[in-house]
Amino acid sequence: MVRVVPVSLPASWPALLFSGVLLLQGCSLLPGKGKDPADGQPVAGVVRSGPAADSGKDEDKSDKDGKTDKDRPAKRDAFTVDVRGPEDVRDYLKLHLEIQRYRELDDLGATEISRLMVAAESNARELLGTLGYFTPTLTLELNETPESTKAPREIVITVSPGEIAKVSNVQISYAGAIADDPSAEAQRDSIRTDWALRAGQPFTQQAWDSAKTTALRSLTAKRFPTGTIEISRAEVDADRSEARLSATYQSGPAYKFGPLVLRGIQRYDPDGARRIARLPSGQDYDQQKLLDAQQRLASSGYYDSVFLTLDTDSGNPLAAPVIAQLREAPLQKVVMGVGFTTDNGPRLSIDHIHNQVPLLGWRAVSRLSVDQDIKSLSTELNAIPDDRGWRWFTGAELKSEQSGSYVVDSGRLRGGRNKSSDHIDRSYFLQYDYAQNRGIDAPPSASAVTANWGWTGRYFDDNSAPTRGYGLALEVAAGYTLTGMQTPFTRTYARWLGVVPLGSAEDKETRARRSRLQLRVEAGAVSAKDNAQIPSTLMFLTGGDTTVRGYSYKQIGTVRTDGQIVAGRYLGVLSAEWQRPFVYKDKLTAWESVVFVDAGAVADKPGELKPKVGLGVGARWRSPVGPVQADLAYGVDSKRFRLHFRLGFTF
Repeated sequence: MVRVVPVSLPASWPALLFSGVLLLQGCSLLPGKGKDPADGQPVAGVVRSGPAADSGKDEDKSDKDGKTDKDRPAKRDAFTVDVRGPEDVRDYLKLHLEIQRYRELDDLGATEISRLMVAAESNARELLGTLGYFTPTLTLELNETPESTKAPREIVITVSPGEIAKVSNVQISYAGAIADDPSAEAQRDSIRTDWALRAGQPFTQQAWDSAKTTALRSLTAKRFPTGTIEISRAEVDADRSEARLSATYQSGPAYKFGPLVLRGIQRYDPDGARRIARLPSGQDYDQQKLLDAQQRLASSGYYDSVFLTLDTDSGNPLAAPVIAQLREAPLQKVVMGVGFTTDNGPRLSIDHIHNQVPLLGWRAVSRLSVDQDIKSLSTELNAIPDDRGWRWFTGAELKSEQSGSYVVDSGRLRGGRNKSSDHIDRSYFLQYDYAQNRGIDAPPSASAVTANWGWTGRYFDDNSAPTRGYGLALEVAAGYTLTGMQTPFTRTYARWLGVVPLGSAEDKETRARRSRLQLRVEAGAVSAKDNAQIPSTLMFLTGGDTTVRGYSYKQIGTVRTDGQIVAGRYLGVLSAEWQRPFVYKDKLTAWESVVFVDAGAVADKPGELKPKVGLGVGARWRSPVGPVQADLAYGVDSKRFRLHFRLGFTF
């Protein structure tokens, strides 16, 4: 038996027909004379599930044949739903059709199912409209399937979605302070330029909602944190399959940062918290600057929890207070860690943190770390930054590590000042180094004192997982050797990494799908007399996960006549990596594939630099804690494959 619900009806006919059926059935919803519908008697038009109808009865009660519920065959659904049509439409309707909720009701008759089908036709049209299909053709059939083990009836919904509506015009306007403010012209233009749903693109409810929300975020991110969508309208011409969009954004007043109000301060200096946060009081509100201040407080180590909010209810937009909800960290704590790297194998570490060292009041972090090739003991003390962001620091380290063909026991003392801003880190300090090589025919011990300057700039779109931008680090040192003849020397080191998207794209989705080229350059030089005894920790070795893949950690260096590898005075590294996001079923995933070539060389004279090449393939996974990187590299010189794993991105 086949029942067919009429097809190709105007969208208004199903609603009219459904209303008529409800009116005709209305009398069946009234209780009979002298009867209460709550007395357990069946009432037409009321849908009940089996367990609800049998409430109050024993679940395992036997029937006349002595069979319990466990002995009876499993219940079948009242009906099944089969949606037929294009894959994206089919999957969407299967997931969201309201009629799916009634499948498991065990007392639905053919009449009730037919009523549900009429409602399902209207529901399907609404759902297809959210996908941009406003002129679909729908066919709904009710088939009897008595032999089926799933259900005695089957509802077949055949969908021909028709032509998808496309955006024909977009109109964005403003109200409030942003509308006539000349200084807000750039922000107004940016919102219009970055509008995601442009003319000519398919119209869907999701894309429309996303475009409005993204534009609102751009509005509230700078100067206007209380902005709202005042009016939004999507006018759809179904006959032409066109959608005209308009949105009006109400900015509200322009805000400026006021004072930082600290809540939760008990143990640590409130003025220190303000100096760490460096909130730009008096400047225009900027969400990113607020997040930067929050991050500085959170990463300082003094607080376990930090949350900053702009108080928009203060009544003074020109000096709105910023509320800092803080939960202070313990004065002291011990942290134990376990790790693994393909460079140095498994690692154990113990950290002791003291947030207020007696007398100094500085923060001290002491660390003991042991892995396969490196054993180290270090401590570093940092003062609270001053009003300009500069802070004093000092530190000491003892280390024993495998470097080239030898084990190097070294010590280091340093002290100076540093400053970290949004994109730039600066430092200048004095440093003492001592290094002793252990092994057959090991180079002599050496020590030196140096004056150092360092500068690092990061200009990536995302410092934890960049897709474009660059970073540059420079180090310059000048000093004297203290072992043997006291000889002056200089040391310079530079490192650059750039991520360049390939191709062009207009929207963010397409930009995210583009492949990228990551380029890396390292160069270093130590200038001194040939007989100068310079500590090996100030010279250069390369190779490993983050330098030249395909070779062991610090196993590319100067090769002596006896074949031993030692640190050299000159370094050069080049790397090129092609990164390609992985798209599955037209959806961007969290995975990427890479192909790379690395080359590095170390020598005591620039003319003796002979690069060793590593090449290979790899995969990247954007995990919640940072990018996980796995590379299989082949060392052309060593003629060996090596597997490299890394977690996170640092520059």
